[in-house]
Amino acid sequence: MRPKSITFRLTVFFSTASTAVLLVIGTLIVTLVEAHFEEIDLTDLNGKVELVRHALVKAQTSSDLDIVSQRLSDALVGHHGLSVAVLGPDRKMLFTSPHAEFPDALLQSTPRTASSGSAQPVLWERNGHIFRGIAAAAHTGIAGEPPATVVVALNIEHHRLFMQAFQQKLWLAIAASIALTALLGWIAARRGLAPVRELADLTQGISADRLGERLPPESVPTELVDLATAFNAMLARLESSFRRLSDFSSDLAHELRTPISNLMTETQVALSKARSADQYREVLYSNLEECERLARMIADMLFLAKADNGLIVPSSEQVDLAAEARELFGFYEAYAEEQGVSLALAGAGSVRGDRLMLRRALSNLLSNAIRHTPRDGSVQVRIEKSGSGDTRMSVENPGADVEPEHLPRLFDRFYRVDPSRQKASEGAGLGLAITKSIVEAHRGTIQAHSANGSTRFDIAFSGADVRAT
Repeated sequence: MRPKSITFRLTVFFSTASTAVLLVIGTLIVTLVEAHFEEIDLTDLNGKVELVRHALVKAQTSSDLDIVSQRLSDALVGHHGLSVAVLGPDRKMLFTSPHAEFPDALLQSTPRTASSGSAQPVLWERNGHIFRGIAAAAHTGIAGEPPATVVVALNIEHHRLFMQAFQQKLWLAIAASIALTALLGWIAARRGLAPVRELADLTQGISADRLGERLPPESVPTELVDLATAFNAMLARLESSFRRLSDFSSDLAHELRTPISNLMTETQVALSKARSADQYREVLYSNLEECERLARMIADMLFLAKADNGLIVPSSEQVDLAAEARELFGFYEAYAEEQGVSLALAGAGSVRGDRLMLRRALSNLLSNAIRHTPRDGSVQVRIEKSGSGDTRMSVENPGADVEPEHLPRLFDRFYRVDPSRQKASEGAGLGLAITKSIVEAHRGTIQAHSANGSTRFDIAFSGADVRAT
């Protein structure tokens, strides 16, 4: 089942929350209104009890009780819905209103005296009407006579009718409010998620030739700024990757075209007329050099392709970096003397990894350093252990500074600082890219620095994977 949209979810959440709040408020209003009516009824009932008490306290003898009954009848004229009953100490009915009907539980209850607080109301229904009544004690003026019982009740049917109409209108208003809040929630969610839709529209319009599009972070809500920033960063990475891929394709075509063109040209010249065996042998040797160049380039490209896909799994052995550097010094000794360059080593350390791969990385750095070092200059190789436990190795050579804009791309494939690409002896431009792949396969990092007439490549191997001496 397809997940619901964020707009739908926000609308449901907002509607559910507002519905719960409105229901609680509605219930609270109904409860407060009913409590208010009960308070009004109790005030009225207590007032009538005081009226009856005032009449009873004037009875000094038993014969005066008959006059009290007449006075109560006169006092209650016009009080529709009010019922009063007075019971003597012997539970004999002394007075009752016409058509008054009280429940036995109320008539037989133990009444409260005036000093014992308000009486608890009793609700009952009879003949389709609802009554609320209380019972209270009332002393007469007869000395030594126990108190009488006064029962007072009100017909609150009009309260019930009002509450029914009130609740009906209240719940209709709440239902309308719930529907309105759901609509407003949907509108708010749609408007609030408009930047997300803009982001989706922008994404749909992105192609290989439109990677320069960006979403302005200042135009989106605060909650989406991180998303917009991450999205723009992703586009920047994609744009950089596509640009490098395009440059790589162009460079690869250029690098392959030269040896293939040389092979074709030399072969065509050789076939243009009959030649001696020595001449054919010379052509074959020249072709062999171009084939070897192509083979090295293809092997390097295959190595880099494996590195890009995580297929390079270096073996695990302890590699003495200083020993490898000294062996490479011996290998490049003749080349360095020819260039008038000296080689120097300082420090020692070892890493755990693939010896041949690490030697190849260091060899690439040394050959690159010797090639760019002016005559009478010195290539310095330093190996040391940092305070954090990492093992660091640097290869530094004097020479012209590399411009800052070239430094981030020195490790790109086929990239050369010299755009003319005329020096065939400088190789195919894959050495530094291979070096970086080897270092990263050993969980290390490599950086290039160039300033004040010196260029340095720094390699750092994590302390978790190395052991320095």
